[in-house]
Amino acid sequence: MRRRLLPAAIAIVIAAGVAWYLRSTNAPRHYTGFVEGEERILRSEVAGRVVEVAFAEGERVPPSEVVARLADDDVASRIAAKRQQVAVLDAEIRRQEEQVKLADSTWRAGVDARGAELRQTEAAAALAASSFKREQALVATGASTAQLLDEARSGRDQARSALERARDLLTHALAEEGQVAVARHQLEVLREQRYLALAEIAELDVMHAKYTIRAPAIATVVQTQLIWPGELAQPGTAILSVLDPADKYVQIYVPVADVGQMRVGRRVEIDLDSAPGHRVPGEVSFVADKATFTPEKIESRSDRLGQVYRAKVRILEDVERFQPGTEGDVYLVAEERRDGGYEDGEEPGAQPPRSGP
Repeated sequence: MRRRLLPAAIAIVIAAGVAWYLRSTNAPRHYTGFVEGEERILRSEVAGRVVEVAFAEGERVPPSEVVARLADDDVASRIAAKRQQVAVLDAEIRRQEEQVKLADSTWRAGVDARGAELRQTEAAAALAASSFKREQALVATGASTAQLLDEARSGRDQARSALERARDLLTHALAEEGQVAVARHQLEVLREQRYLALAEIAELDVMHAKYTIRAPAIATVVQTQLIWPGELAQPGTAILSVLDPADKYVQIYVPVADVGQMRVGRRVEIDLDSAPGHRVPGEVSFVADKATFTPEKIESRSDRLGQVYRAKVRILEDVERFQPGTEGDVYLVAEERRDGGYEDGEEPGAQPPRSGP
């Protein structure tokens, strides 16, 4: 009797195993993965002693908020010195502008006065020359005396001397324009010095801003504090690591046999171990071009099937409740065919499979 029951029991076990296998192969295709986030490391760009770290681990950081400060005494003193230099240059520029204006107006007035004198002496010289010629004619006719002729000659000569002197004075006055040009050049030099000082201040301001480390332009949460007040930071030293609560994804590894179904934009559903049965919609956002695992030497089809491809699934709802490191399953959502049926996954709205009988 026992000999007859043994084959029957074996048959039942085999049948149950076959049924379980068929059931498992008809189960929705899914992949196990972990929730991850893109951590951002905030680093120092300059060397300095850490004065303050404003946020501790786990605290929320508003967009662009100051998260740490470095001692900036040296660069601050250099900026103050440069600003004092600019103030001094501003005073010198104002004084030089007044000097240029005064020199220019004085020069123009002198040129105008010398020009008027020259015109006056030219008229006097012309009159003296005309009087001398007239006296010569009168002396020739006996209507005038030699004395009057001598006086007319003397007046002509004096007028000529005055004309030459007026011309020399005008030439000298015109030459004084060079002094005005020198004053203008000195003014330009001062302005150039001021421009260079302001450029240096702008560079120092950029450097000074780097002594204040700010958060990204989005709200984040501090994950790890990597340096403490009193420690010395060098360029590139990590200060804090922060995480965007809304920038999380599930990373999975897809076997080579399924990689054709895992394309960017494919809709999926995510079922976390921390909230079993509550599925959240997702979307494939990245599929690696190269296999993550490749045997040293591929000799058979089984070796090829041993390769997997890394993929990222973007979480579309309730992102903040997903904690990095949480494990879960990613289910493919079947795509509707033209005939109204579904393929390549689980129909939308289907319940997750149960484990066990």
